[in-house]
Amino acid sequence: MTRYGLLLVDDERDILQTIGLTFENDYDVFQAGSGAEGLTILKQHEIACIIADQRMPEMTGVEFLERSMAVQPQAIRMILTGYTDTAALIRAINAGRIYRYITKPWDREELKITVKRAIESYELTMENKRLLKELQAANDRLQTENLYLKREVERDPRTDTIIGKSSAMRRVFDLIEKVIDSSATIFLTGETGTGKGVIAHHLHHHGPRRGRLFVEQNCGALPETLLESELFGHRRGAFTGAAQDKKGLFEVADGGTLFLDEVSEMSPTMQVKLLQVLQDGRMRRVGETASRQVDVRIVAATNRDLESEVTKGTFRRDLYYRLSVFPIRTPPLRERREDIPLLVQYFLEKQCKKLKRPVMGLSQEAMQRLYDYDFPGNVRELQNLIERAVLLSNGSRLDLDEWLPRPSDPSRAAGSPTLTQIEKDYILEQLHSRNGNLALVAKDLGISRTTLWRRMKAYQIPWGARRVEPEE
Repeated sequence: MTRYGLLLVDDERDILQTIGLTFENDYDVFQAGSGAEGLTILKQHEIACIIADQRMPEMTGVEFLERSMAVQPQAIRMILTGYTDTAALIRAINAGRIYRYITKPWDREELKITVKRAIESYELTMENKRLLKELQAANDRLQTENLYLKREVERDPRTDTIIGKSSAMRRVFDLIEKVIDSSATIFLTGETGTGKGVIAHHLHHHGPRRGRLFVEQNCGALPETLLESELFGHRRGAFTGAAQDKKGLFEVADGGTLFLDEVSEMSPTMQVKLLQVLQDGRMRRVGETASRQVDVRIVAATNRDLESEVTKGTFRRDLYYRLSVFPIRTPPLRERREDIPLLVQYFLEKQCKKLKRPVMGLSQEAMQRLYDYDFPGNVRELQNLIERAVLLSNGSRLDLDEWLPRPSDPSRAAGSPTLTQIEKDYILEQLHSRNGNLALVAKDLGISRTTLWRRMKAYQIPWGARRVEPEE
């Protein structure tokens, strides 16, 4: 049973002792001989009820109780008086600053009942305050979760689909298949624009944590102090502008997945804090001393050579080993050129659907130039190129001459596969994915069935043909 604090304030020691003996078995009784002494006790101890004498030197009981409001506003305040017709008492009671006044001499049993009811009122106030705080915390949590859920819903439902049939991408698929059902930390490496974020989404939405939140943060997008608050949260008043408690992304993603992009941009201090979470699953909000346990799957990514960063001393070796439990390298587009037709078709369909336009095709020259180009921006550059071309097109077949850069190495074009072979492979790929349905394939290609049939004849593709995957 909780023992509540009872503060007695009176300049007469006999009265303090008498009242103290009445309540010492039921409450933690504190005694003060003056208002100043009473305020000191209020700053040091949690008090549920205050009984103060009205007539005291230097500070009256009403003045003391008014000043106590700033220290412990929830405490129930009562006053002892031998003067029942006091205007100050009436004003204080009417304003709600004083719960009740007790006239001298008092009845011992009646005083015990009055204090008991005051404590019950205090209990009710504190319980309501606790419930309100829990309700606010639950509301904040729901708002945060709804924000991230809304972001996920607004994503294209196929944006976590990894597109590719090349041998380089098949190696990526094999690695994903081996780790997708675990909670192991995944470390994605590769150039900018190679699809590390797509793989992170795929790992979450097809893994055992898909029913919980997927949260992501670019570690290079915020300065150290803001990044620490964003990842770990903060306590109210921890720094200028911290007007209320805030959950960090580790708490928001509890039970789900946290994707830390460009993790190599973290400062040494943040690297230490991240290492602690990876080691024991515990983190601490800014301004707090107590740690919190979290269960988060970490997917980290970087476009830098972290082994080189470790050698230079700019990245912690122990953190590198913790992150690279299961590394997956995302290949640049120049290493998977045979995926370009699939990616082009996907981005065309996506952009045409967004703009409510019929799916268009590319000219033969444009497709050949796409195949010959090095794409330093990788898949993201190809996506932006296709989206820009569709946006500026007149609704007919796309011609990328105006926007597509010339090949980085023109001499290589002579040795690249011919456009005829590219288109033939692409048609075979579509026949394979559509199970030989010519109507669906023609629709995917943006041509009529008659045109499709003529091209199949020209390329000597028999009815019902399937693409044969090369042996490893």
